[in-house]
Amino acid sequence: MLTIIDYNAGNLTSVRLAFEALGAEAKVVSDAAGVAAADRLVFPGVGAAAAAMDNLRRAGLDTAIRAAIAAGVPFLGICLGTQILFERSDEDGGTETLGILPGTVRRLAPTGPRAKIPHMGWNQAIIRKKHPVLDSIRDGSDFYFVHSYYVAPANGADILCETEYAGQTFTSAVARGNVVATQFHAEKSGRTGLRLLENFLRWDGKEPEQC
Repeated sequence: MLTIIDYNAGNLTSVRLAFEALGAEAKVVSDAAGVAAADRLVFPGVGAAAAAMDNLRRAGLDTAIRAAIAAGVPFLGICLGTQILFERSDEDGGTETLGILPGTVRRLAPTGPRAKIPHMGWNQAIIRKKHPVLDSIRDGSDFYFVHSYYVAPANGADILCETEYAGQTFTSAVARGNVVATQFHAEKSGRTGLRLLENFLRWDGKEPEQC
């Protein structure tokens, strides 16, 4: 069963509809028991880090997510659902997050003359390492972004994709073990995004060895 986590800050409908368009049965849960029963987890998100973490802790979802990942459940984070996986976010004056992946979340600081925050629209994802969720997706494919913050992994080996925006290069996807997460919205990224989601449905949660 594909389980989508509802923590009152998620882009749930478009994510659920995207998976259903692929023929997957998607269940939305908002409690720890639902997360514990999942065979495959999706953690979407829009909104602010502090409010999201408050909602997670109040429902006991923070502990349940950590336990599911530790148990090897294939896990996909999207946008804010990616940022919350790291140790701390600069958003809201500084917010302690889940600490599943080492690193921090920082505000975009593009230097180009056309820079606008948030970074919104289509942009390329440059693939930095192979991964099953990227099967049949070409390097430099366009995905849809809406964000003001980005993840800065402490371990460069966790970087899956990078993207350049107005003079700044940032991490746009990460992967470690049974966790994969994207700053971009695959569910809003047309056929290429659907391919990534389809790949996630097929993925066994194991990261391939890199050459």
